[in-house]
Amino acid sequence: MSDVKEEKALEKLGAFEIAFKMLSLAKNNDKQNVFLNAGRGNPNWIQTISRSAFARLIQFGIKESKRTISEKDLAGYTEKDGIHERLETFLNPQENEEDKFLLDSVDYVYSHFNFNKDSFVKEWIDGVLGNNYPVPSRILKYTETVINEYLDSVLYHNNTDSTLKDNTKLFATEGATAAIVYIFNSLKENKLIHPGDKIMINTPIFTPYIEIPELNDYDMDEIDLRSKEKNNWELDPEAIAKLQDPTVKALFLVNPSNPGSVSLDNKALQAIKQAVKKNPNLMIITDDVYGPFTEKFQSVYTVAPFNTLLVYSYSKLFGVTGWRIGVIAANKHNVFDKLISELPEKESKELHARYRHVVLEPEKMEFIDRMVADSRAIGLYHTSGLSTPQQIMLNLFSLAHLLNEEKDGKDRDHYINEAKEIVRKRYDDLHKGLKAKEFNDPSNAEYYSLIDIYELAEQYYDKDFSNWLKNNFEQIDFLLELSKKNGVVLMDGVGFGSKPGILRVSQANLPNEDYAMIARQIQDLMSDYHEKYLIEKK
Repeated sequence: MSDVKEEKALEKLGAFEIAFKMLSLAKNNDKQNVFLNAGRGNPNWIQTISRSAFARLIQFGIKESKRTISEKDLAGYTEKDGIHERLETFLNPQENEEDKFLLDSVDYVYSHFNFNKDSFVKEWIDGVLGNNYPVPSRILKYTETVINEYLDSVLYHNNTDSTLKDNTKLFATEGATAAIVYIFNSLKENKLIHPGDKIMINTPIFTPYIEIPELNDYDMDEIDLRSKEKNNWELDPEAIAKLQDPTVKALFLVNPSNPGSVSLDNKALQAIKQAVKKNPNLMIITDDVYGPFTEKFQSVYTVAPFNTLLVYSYSKLFGVTGWRIGVIAANKHNVFDKLISELPEKESKELHARYRHVVLEPEKMEFIDRMVADSRAIGLYHTSGLSTPQQIMLNLFSLAHLLNEEKDGKDRDHYINEAKEIVRKRYDDLHKGLKAKEFNDPSNAEYYSLIDIYELAEQYYDKDFSNWLKNNFEQIDFLLELSKKNGVVLMDGVGFGSKPGILRVSQANLPNEDYAMIARQIQDLMSDYHEKYLIEKK
């Protein structure tokens, strides 16, 4: 088996860094098996209609630019008046489905939001061409409305406040990763978190939420709000009640969880709602990227909008991890602005000095706009914002869902249903192959699986063997051996805050047939360990 000293050193790294180490081992595995990397959550499918439409908008945009200046490969600027009519003339909806999608999208925003068609198309065309700075910096005007409608559709089920989407402001970001960095940085810069503050983190969780607060930049006191396997990775309302303690400053969670893949149920949501009544200054950051993979998902933002920053990335659903596109959503009335307004005079003056060069009245600058400014070190606020081509992709993906839902019926977007079916099939194949217990519930996104090797060892053989495996090897030995001998890369659950012996399998990034193969490789390796156990037992 693997070298103990090396394993102890590896355990000090983050989960993704350990996985990178295993990649080279797996590619040159001892059994010369097919290399299978089920470590990362990058989906191996893409949504096509929005991409094709994006390309058509670029083609039209170049033609439009040549109307004003045309010298070989140098073109000019676009003009708003009549641009919608010229787009209609350019497109051929009878032969190209992407052309029909674009025209249907313009009709949709006109009928639902009463957008001026020329103004909307101008935002599209300048956006895809990237010929201007993002204005407004935070997010493009029409794009914000479209995305808010999309978020309402996929994340706000069972919401009783019909005005929520209208009272939500968005900041377009380079995916959820950048959103997390921007949020932590601005919370610190605006004196909302301090070293030693108590924060609760729902574990197991995406590793940066564990690692970032521990950095010297933040040095916060993390309290583990753990989801347990015996509860199918659902949060216990009694545990959530700890948030009522006013010394707890913030809650960070991924919902549905990564890697547990289970969304908060109504009892958990109501427990959070009660917690903020007792602890009204609680700050909540929820990352809802996997929400659309569950049935009628409801975000924490819907039950505690005043206290919550919502992070959402398009990466997993639409297959756009390389595009780096997502948003931060904040309510127009929120605890972050409230807490800033209540800061002591000394700290208020420091913040006034920080932002006075970019706004006339810094004390009136909202937290979401402070994040935009902070993202470019204040001085470059005037050139901040997500690139406009990225923002138009957000716009087009959102419209694709809204049009599908309008055509297919509420909650019946065929694209989302097909994506769900992909991960569901892979989840079933993996669990059936392992003879592992499945959690077939609408709250399970089935995007990841957490496999307990000690439970499998007891299930396949007996308790003594399971204890031997647990007591004689470092926690990542099984993962390293799986890579080195069998060519399979999985993630270490400990890096996500789970107990030792948990492996995370992504159901997103390999062909369907590979998941039964992964199950066989895990069983084969377990058999190798058992043979060694029997030899030592003699």
